[in-house]
Parts: sequence; structure tokens; C-alpha cells
Amino acid sequence: MSAGVAWDSGKGHRDENFPVASVLIAPRHRAAVLAFYRVARMADDVADHSTAAPADKLARLEAIERSLTGADEQVPQAAALRRVLAARDLSARHILELIAAFRLDVTKNRYADWADLMDYCRLSAAPVGRFVLDVHGEPQGLWPASDALCAALQVINHLQDCGADFRDLNRVYVPQDALSAAGVEVESLGAAKASAALRGVIASLAQRTGGLLETARPLARRVGDLRLGLEIAVIHRLAQSLNRRLTRRDPLCERVHHRAPEAAGLALLAAGGALRSRLGSARASGSGIGRG
Repeated sequence: MSAGVAWDSGKGHRDENFPVASVLIAPRHRAAVLAFYRVARMADDVADHSTAAPADKLARLEAIERSLTGADEQVPQAAALRRVLAARDLSARHILELIAAFRLDVTKNRYADWADLMDYCRLSAAPVGRFVLDVHGEPQGLWPASDALCAALQVINHLQDCGADFRDLNRVYVPQDALSAAGVEVESLGAAKASAALRGVIASLAQRTGGLLETARPLARRVGDLRLGLEIAVIHRLAQSLNRRLTRRDPLCERVHHRAPEAAGLALLAAGGALRSRLGSARASGSGIGRG
């Protein structure tokens, strides 16, 4: 493995498109979520490195996994997460599935159809939500709704970044059958502006992503932890907004990402609405509003 490779992108949890362990998450859970995030971010940086050889990337991912499983202590962040998991009696399953997804990013750069992309999201996205639910002691019955939300977030990110992913990494998450049906060549993703046909493909995929968001809609009010429910409501609202933009904007030449004030405004609206909904439900049932 090349010892001279600088793997760290410098990106942190505040740079993500969606909240990661925000102040809404209870302090007793935030450290565990951030420990998970640090390893996921590290592995993502490895897979997305623009110049490292695939063999070096795979070797680095293997080193992260060894420290996660206790074979050695060579990757401090992974060893730290291993200790966090042990202290909470949590499995390493979710982070190991993420490592498998990042290996796929190194070895696979095209997805045949929507089902193929969803199979990828089962490794690359679903484990994140499942881990957060596990940390909060939520039941596995919530996993399907969480999986849908996490898959939607992943697809939204893919569509926003489809041009950069193609230009920088020759990686295309836009399903090949959707491009072919519209008569769009993969190389169109490298253009300065999307064609009408490519815009149609992106809008169609955003509409399918809207279906995932509908499946995920009940999640925020079903989780027992109040603060986690508010965080999920915020994430869901941000995702809806971005997904609508993808039906109207060209991600090759127009901004899709929220600016900080936009994101803050949507977050306040979502958290306030979710809190009012919980209070109303609690009054109607004569119970509390949930853990938190």
C-alpha cells in the first residue's frame, strides 16, 4: 500500500448534506454516532480518492476493517469505534456492511437498473440508519422505513453529484437502463449542461425517490426517542426539498444543495411541526411525548 497517500479529504460531519449527530441528538448518544461517522467518513474518503490506485484503496479499507474487528490497532478511529460498540453491546455489523459498500465503490462503477442501485443502498445507506436506531434502543421493526429514508438520501446525493462523480471518478450511479431508454450516452454526464433527455432521466429518478420518502414518512413519529424523532423529521424535510429541486434543476450546471440559511429555515419548520404533532398526539392519548 502506498505510504505516501493522503487519504483525509478534510470533510467533517458539519459538511454533509444532511444533519449528522446534530444538537437534536441527546448528548449520551452523540459520541457513539460521531464515532461511527468518523470511520464511515474515513472509508468514504478512501473509496473516493481521485488518484490512489484501486489496490491501495482496497488495502486501506482492509486495514480499517482489521482494526474494527480487533485484529490490530493500526487505525485509531476504527479501534475507537470498536470499543464504543463493545461498551454499548452493539454489533459491528452495520459498519462492516458500509466497508463492503466502499469496496464496491472501488471495484464497480456502473449500475444496471434501479434494483441494482437499491442493492447497493442496502450496504451503503441502510446500515447508517439502522445503527442510529440501535444506539437509541429503537426496535428493528422500524428498519424498513429507515432503510427507505437512507436510500432516498443516497440517491439524492448521487443525482446532485452525478456530473462530478463521472468526471472525477468515472463512477455512474444513474441506472444504465434509464439512460439507454432515454437515448442518453453516459458521457453526457460530463457535459457543462444536461440535455433535455438527461434532465428527464434525473427527474424520473427523483420521482422514484419521492416514493422512498413516502415510505419513510411515518418514521419520525414512530421512533420512541423524541429528539431522534425531531432529527429524522428535519432530515426528511430537507430531503423532500432537495428531491423537488432535482425535478426542476440541472445538477450539471445549477445549484441543488441548500445554502446554510435555507437548510436552517427548513430544519426549524420541520422540528417545530414534528414537535407540535407529538404534543397533539400525546394530549389525545393522555400519555407523554416519548423518550428524550
